Amino acid sequence: MKKFAQINLTVNILKQASRYIVYSPALDLSTSGRSEVEAKKRFGEAAMLLIEELDRAGTLNDVLRELGWRHAQKQWLPPKIVSQEAVGVRVPVAA
Repeated sequence: MKKFAQINLTVNILKQASRYIVYSPALDLSTSGRSEVEAKKRFGEAAMLLIEELDRAGTLNDVLRELGWRHAQKQWLPPKIVSQEAVGVRVPVAA
């Protein structure tokens, strides 16, 4: 049986109407819930399912590399977040 390591991923948590959205750029994966706690729990479940399915399909290494992960000391490391900041973007406004 294959061993899995526990890692902590940085996620963005957004509120859209009455839902909380949890998004991880490291896996390009998001999910939602009625509360922040529910959304985080669902994200953990979705991330584990994604990793298990990619591993079962034999594509885990390729997908993680494409997402910017690196393999070091017998484990996968997610890409480092260098900074998080607001960037101005022009959007149309209603007349």
